[in-house]
Amino acid sequence: MTAPRRTPPAPARPSEVARRRLTPAQREEEIVREAVGFFAEFGFEGQTRELAKRLNVTQPLLYRYFPTKEALVERVYQEVFLRRWNPFWEETIRDTSRPLRERLTAFYTDYASVILTYEWIRLFMFAGLKGLDFNTRYLDLLKERVFTLIIAQIRDELGRPPIAERPITPLEIEAIWSLHAGIFYLGVRKFVYTMPVDDVSEIVAMKVRLFLDGAGSVIGVEGAAPRAV
Repeated sequence: MTAPRRTPPAPARPSEVARRRLTPAQREEEIVREAVGFFAEFGFEGQTRELAKRLNVTQPLLYRYFPTKEALVERVYQEVFLRRWNPFWEETIRDTSRPLRERLTAFYTDYASVILTYEWIRLFMFAGLKGLDFNTRYLDLLKERVFTLIIAQIRDELGRPPIAERPITPLEIEAIWSLHAGIFYLGVRKFVYTMPVDDVSEIVAMKVRLFLDGAGSVIGVEGAAPRAV
């Protein structure tokens, strides 16, 4: 009696072959990339089992690369907020061969191109709502490396005492926030409220111009700290 012929297994689809051939580094990168989009869409309440389904992997495999959800969230922070930080921004602000208005416009135009994205804005908003420390850590970095530098440059431009002689006041920091928050809000309008935002570079130039026109009344002025009421 002739043994029944076995039907050969169907050839694996190209996507399955590619998935099996991923190196551990490639797999980790794929997980992080998908996690960025997943949390931007659903917030940090999104479950890792749902993320695993989107990746077409098992949840245990996900945990081989990131033992906890917190570890994965931290990696998302590193990927979106720290890896996209451009050290050249600080050099742009310091470049006194260019007018200050031109420097700030160049910095904020490039900065806007990085932060005014669906992922960046929504992750930042969700982190604040969730009570994660993303916002505090990132804003501390921003104040240390950008806000202080801008105040120093404006003081120098206006012939005001340097920071070493007159410490930065809370009101000076608030002045920088007024500019920075206005640019950040463009992203909120677009990616949270789904409202159109046209010609970002022109808007940035306008906001910088308005800011510098009024900065002289606050930056480096003695007694500029808010008074108690």
